[in-house]
Amino acid sequence: MNSKCLFLGRRYYQLAQSINQSRLFHLNFRRSLATITDQSKLSIPEPKDCSKITPNYAKLVENLSIVQKRIFGGQPLTLAEKILYAHLWNPKEISNIVKDRVAMQDASSQTVILQFMLAGMPETAVPTSIHCDHLIEAYEGGDKDVKTAEVTSKEIFEFLKSASEKYGIEFWKPGSGIIHQIVLENYAAPGALMIGTDSHTPNAGGLGTIAIGIGGADAVDAMADIPWELKAPKIIGVKLTGKLNEWTSPKDIILHLAGKLTVQGGTGHIIEYFGTGIETLSCTGMATICNMGAEVGATTSVFPFTSSMYSYLSATRRHPVAKQATSYASYLKADDNARYDHIIEINLSELEPHINGPFTPDLSTPLSKFADFVTKNGWKDEIKAGLIGTQALDKGVRPKSDFFITPGSDQIRATMERDGQTEILQKVGGRVLANACGPCIGQWKRTDIQENEENAILTSFNRNFKSRNDGNPATMNFLASPEIVTAMTFAGRLTFNPITDTLVDKDGKAFQFSSPSGEELPKHGFERGREFYEPSQVSAGNPSTQIIIPPDSNRLQLLEPFPIWHGSEFHELRVLIKVKGKCTTDHISAAGPWLKFKGHLENISNNTLIGALNADNEKVNVVRNILTGKDGTIPEVARYYKENNIQWIVVADHNYGEGSAREHAALQVRYLGCPIIIARSFARIHETNLKKQGVLPLIFKNEDDYNLLSGGDSISTIGVVGLEPGKDVTIRIRKESGDKKKIEEFDILTKHTMSENQIEWFIMGSALNLIASKQKSGSI
Repeated sequence: MNSKCLFLGRRYYQLAQSINQSRLFHLNFRRSLATITDQSKLSIPEPKDCSKITPNYAKLVENLSIVQKRIFGGQPLTLAEKILYAHLWNPKEISNIVKDRVAMQDASSQTVILQFMLAGMPETAVPTSIHCDHLIEAYEGGDKDVKTAEVTSKEIFEFLKSASEKYGIEFWKPGSGIIHQIVLENYAAPGALMIGTDSHTPNAGGLGTIAIGIGGADAVDAMADIPWELKAPKIIGVKLTGKLNEWTSPKDIILHLAGKLTVQGGTGHIIEYFGTGIETLSCTGMATICNMGAEVGATTSVFPFTSSMYSYLSATRRHPVAKQATSYASYLKADDNARYDHIIEINLSELEPHINGPFTPDLSTPLSKFADFVTKNGWKDEIKAGLIGTQALDKGVRPKSDFFITPGSDQIRATMERDGQTEILQKVGGRVLANACGPCIGQWKRTDIQENEENAILTSFNRNFKSRNDGNPATMNFLASPEIVTAMTFAGRLTFNPITDTLVDKDGKAFQFSSPSGEELPKHGFERGREFYEPSQVSAGNPSTQIIIPPDSNRLQLLEPFPIWHGSEFHELRVLIKVKGKCTTDHISAAGPWLKFKGHLENISNNTLIGALNADNEKVNVVRNILTGKDGTIPEVARYYKENNIQWIVVADHNYGEGSAREHAALQVRYLGCPIIIARSFARIHETNLKKQGVLPLIFKNEDDYNLLSGGDSISTIGVVGLEPGKDVTIRIRKESGDKKKIEEFDILTKHTMSENQIEWFIMGSALNLIASKQKSGSI
């Protein structure tokens, strides 16, 4: 088989920890339980200045004591509740939340900076960082791909760097690492609260941080010192007992949980892990679990402070944070007898490896049943892409595919090279890619398949929607742990079970992989990485810095404020498309090659809803233009309506906007003339993004009313004037027959989740308009 193989070992040193032992490499580990008092035995590197990243535990505990007594009558609280309520703007009442930090990746931060420029602030009000990890395409590998990106995206990086200098933002240049790993290595701290413009920001929950993925407008609020409004989430408690068996990894915990909760089951909830099983997990293993919590719609996920967190903090030069956290250990765990809204119990000793997919991260199948699942569906028993390890070197076995490895950061890359793991990987044909997101987000220059060729890949990613990795809707991405992906890649077959099946060595003898093992942390500590990847150190903004935007750029465009609401009901809006089934932010605003236009709203709007399936004709990106009577693409027809002063709406199915925290999915529809979206339900981040941009998200009160609408219907509203929290909005639907002689009118009810503050955003045309107005008046 001459095929390509892919894996992004996105974040952990254990990625290749046992390679030098000629073992199958992995991300899991086996360790004896340690207590925090045992940490004096660790080799602790000289710590860095931790003053800006250590939470003010004394103040947080003081705030919490006020809240717990005055608001909750002294009742026990979960860890998530304790961290959230300790960060209240005013602890004497349930009010908005103060954030400790904002983190942004290079794709989304472009629009954030462009919006922040409109706010008129001299510098950011909270510590903020930008991480250049999305605009590097995986192709040749390592530094070569970084150098290519530095040429192809030069104007973007110069823009972000100049804006960082002007506004006092720490800038991590391309090649330094993936945002989630950099945050875990440098900024996350137990008991802290941060937000990030990426849906997988909850990765930091593996270090006890409440880390929430948000849209760019939320980031602008935080940077402008505007209190953040978050609807009080419910708490799902996941009780872990026992200890993971051989071949089972932390990844399997969340793969299993995703199957139980589905992609909607965590919506409106924080997932909090507790129980004796958590003490058997590494810090990075817990981060893996929290990272993928985004795929069940959870607001975030979090673990209590453990000895492995102490060890990881110390190993990453944050020993002062570890010591402070130890002193406040009671704050960093749930109170005894805390009450969860729902509890799920998982016995780790009984858990087996799982494989999820294709096309949705919640289709979960135990490994023991996966071969039957493949056969039942009639799929070709072939793996085109996966991850491999090194135990096979001793047996003289070559993988069935090429493979790629992406270190999560330059620190991880340097540590792997020092310990000889990179050399071993290269001996079996591996190619180490840049420290960036690459194929996980569609940045993959793939050359091994034909256009729209059906094929299967195995990855240890979190997300596997159609077309996401390589732009090919026929690529089936199955999610599994790195151990399972690695072993199955050697066989090149979907039906191979490394626990029970054998391969043939160079002498024709059958052999079986032994179970993976490794160390929790590198024996000789982490290498620092290359000095030029250290971020810019800033203490304040520099108002004299000019933000660099080339006047002839097709990738950067200054934003114009959206118009304020006209103050009247909406009349004769047209249904541009009735979307059928899953519609993620990838469907609404595709990534891959479109990422280069993230800073140019007009250009990127040409991809609006191009992945959406039209319920009326069962076609993707084809809708009828009611003015011309002809079919066109969704962006074409939307622009035509806009040019002819016709506003339009989208009618959507369940969980509209799930997936990435892609603010452009809201910006683009607003820019092209959409003031309202009606859906059976919304994903949390996208619903908030719509509100921030002045779009009114409405929910069918009777979800079956979705079936009553069609593309081209005329829509009017009753109840937008006088909009109040909890007050329904009536939608009047006018349907015309083909000859326009037969007209049918009827009303349906919709509800909304708009708060008083969010209604103010809608009235002002966007949250940013409101910020700018207050800034001019001196009220902020």
